[in-house]
Amino acid sequence: MGKRILSSLHTLEALHKLEALHKLVAPRWLKALAMTGLVFVGQTSAYGQIPSPPEVSLKSYILMDAASGEVLASQNPDEPMHPASLTKMMTAYLAEMEMAAGNIHRDDQVLVSEKAWSLGGSTMFIEVGERVTVEDLLKGIIIVSGNDASVAVAEHIAGSEGAFAQLMTSTAQRLGMNNTLFQNASGWPADDHYSTARDLAILGKHIVQDYPEYYGWYAEKYFQYGVDKKTGKPLRRQANRNRLLWTNPYVDGLKTGHIEDTGYHLAVTSERDDRRLIAVLLGSASEKQRADDAQKLLTYGFRFFENVDVKKGGEPLQTVKVWKGDISEITAGITEDLIVTVPRGTGKNLTASLKIDPKLEAPIKKGQTIGSVNVMLEDELVREVPLIAQQAVEPGGFFKRIWDSIVLFFTGLFA
Repeated sequence: MGKRILSSLHTLEALHKLEALHKLVAPRWLKALAMTGLVFVGQTSAYGQIPSPPEVSLKSYILMDAASGEVLASQNPDEPMHPASLTKMMTAYLAEMEMAAGNIHRDDQVLVSEKAWSLGGSTMFIEVGERVTVEDLLKGIIIVSGNDASVAVAEHIAGSEGAFAQLMTSTAQRLGMNNTLFQNASGWPADDHYSTARDLAILGKHIVQDYPEYYGWYAEKYFQYGVDKKTGKPLRRQANRNRLLWTNPYVDGLKTGHIEDTGYHLAVTSERDDRRLIAVLLGSASEKQRADDAQKLLTYGFRFFENVDVKKGGEPLQTVKVWKGDISEITAGITEDLIVTVPRGTGKNLTASLKIDPKLEAPIKKGQTIGSVNVMLEDELVREVPLIAQQAVEPGGFFKRIWDSIVLFFTGLFA
């Protein structure tokens, strides 16, 4: 094969040209494949080895860093349980999504049905036939866990609570909540209505990050709605059941829940020193116990772990050679910011490398995976994320493809 190709090169000058081209491009391939040696300076640890998570009295829990998605501690995080009023996190999230899309508005007047009014349990005290704004209903859901408000919002968005529950489940699947099924909007007892600590933490992450314009409602301690039928005076304001809003200045959400079969639940998030943690606790024995255990987990997460910003999403990280295309180079990057959570004091030992195929050939689609970014903590791989093409490449002309094929053959000989 080599003799046939050589015979087609009529002059020694052509051979010198190929050899010079090989010397030019080979270092690029080596550079693309080599470790970049990016080192990120962290804090000196005063703790040495990271201790085990605190002991808690729960059936299931998870502690997650909101930025990196790293799980810092967990116990039975994928065990399906009835989420009780943590269900309302999805009800509120869908309403926020609909408002962001312009399908509903916070000042829309929602007609309260008899079903919504009569549900019982936790309520914001809306009346059948009354018209209530979407904003008031959402505050009733988020702050005082109103079952009546949940049904009213569900009917306003989807026409019926059953249709809304289907929308809840499909949205859960889209978010990666793979062990979740909803039958209603409030968390009312029902068969085949379940979620997990991990899934609810994923939902909490989206609540915080996707629609920040509405997130302030989750930190409000009180909500007042309705009037006394006898006196006409405003009803007494109701308090948020999340005790940590009063005892921990860094806590700003999310939701409480309780059901007899599974106990007391809490989804809580806290932001401190530019880090946000999310904890979901399921199956506690009391309101006090769930708050105490949540505080233990948050303290553990902030004290013994740190975040390292490795790479920015959307920015070019590497120029990549492309063969047989209408253009010869593209840039590669990652879609989202790459943030890694590691034991405090070990960030200085992180290294990152780009791994790219040195014989990348057209066609290439924009967004196509063409390699990876690997983050190492000493000898351990702690994160691998896809490296994607930031431009598309169409096949080159006939002579370009033939020439690149010849060059690739000879570089294979010289490798």
